[in-house]
Amino acid sequence: MSQPRYRAAIVGAGAIAAVHAQALLDHADRAVPVAVADVNAELARHFAARWGIPQVHANLDDLLKRERVDLVHLCTPPATHTPLALRCLEAGANVLVEKPPTLSLAEMDVLAEASRRTGAHVATVFQHRFGTGAHRLREMIAAGDLGRPLLATCETRWYRDDDYFRVPWRGKWETEGGGPTMGHGIHQFDLLLSILGAWEQVTAVTARRARDVETEDVSMALVTFADGTLASVVNSVISPRQTSTLRFDFERATVELTHLYGYRDADWTITPVPGHEDLTRRWNEGRSETVSGHTDQLAAVLYALDAGIAPPVSLADTRTTMEFIAALYASAAGGRPVRAGEIGPEHPFAGAMNGAVR
Repeated sequence: MSQPRYRAAIVGAGAIAAVHAQALLDHADRAVPVAVADVNAELARHFAARWGIPQVHANLDDLLKRERVDLVHLCTPPATHTPLALRCLEAGANVLVEKPPTLSLAEMDVLAEASRRTGAHVATVFQHRFGTGAHRLREMIAAGDLGRPLLATCETRWYRDDDYFRVPWRGKWETEGGGPTMGHGIHQFDLLLSILGAWEQVTAVTARRARDVETEDVSMALVTFADGTLASVVNSVISPRQTSTLRFDFERATVELTHLYGYRDADWTITPVPGHEDLTRRWNEGRSETVSGHTDQLAAVLYALDAGIAPPVSLADTRTTMEFIAALYASAAGGRPVRAGEIGPEHPFAGAMNGAVR
């Protein structure tokens, strides 16, 4: 029996939308884009023509009224994610939303309630979880091959100039939700959290060092995990030599990843301690040239829809990462450590990442 062919729509026709369109094209036997919507009519028409999408709509409401869709790819600016995702859920459509999925933990909880009520799902694009290197690392950890994790570092050192922040919604708490902690480094430390599991405490600082923005342009955090593992996290948009790096020091080996916006297996290295050289051979088994990206996550999403379960990365999974961000900002603002679970519904940093009342 052939697998179902899902009807997808793309909302927002900016740069990241092309990555979603390509991912759908890579799964053309499973899903097909039937419509695109953007408030910029000309942009939407050009996008539809480029990707062979048959229907163009001026807004999401019009799209949902006129089309039957199973999955909406939400590629709009951050402040629009929650209201647009809510409309999709009310229409019974599942959502795959770009980061950051919401502006706050409170908005995450609103989406979670709507998802429970409607039965439709929201998944966040955290594509680096799905690369083959990440899968291999998790498997070797689960098998006990590497021993206990002891120490980790996670650095997103990117560069965004002043022109980048002239886009009206960027660099503002109200519309972007935060700085590089929220919108840039989130991919790397989400991968860190997905590898190391539950975090316990965050101690952080943030600063504006070079950009004329409301938010930070750099942040640094020390993290303690539930099993005692220690990690440092750096997020920057002021670093001329751009790199994204992760390093995990286990009892029996160091595993490192260096890339920029997507990784191959060749971007990972393993350095075993003497006596465990076989770990290098096992690490290199079944190496792949594929790049971590939206195509692999979309495959997992479609598989979940087939199975009738919440697609990865679910709202529950995403909340762990969003709570980490809120704790980082709260720690930086308060000058003290913040523990997991400390930011409850009434906490000021639950409603906004700068602790302001919204």
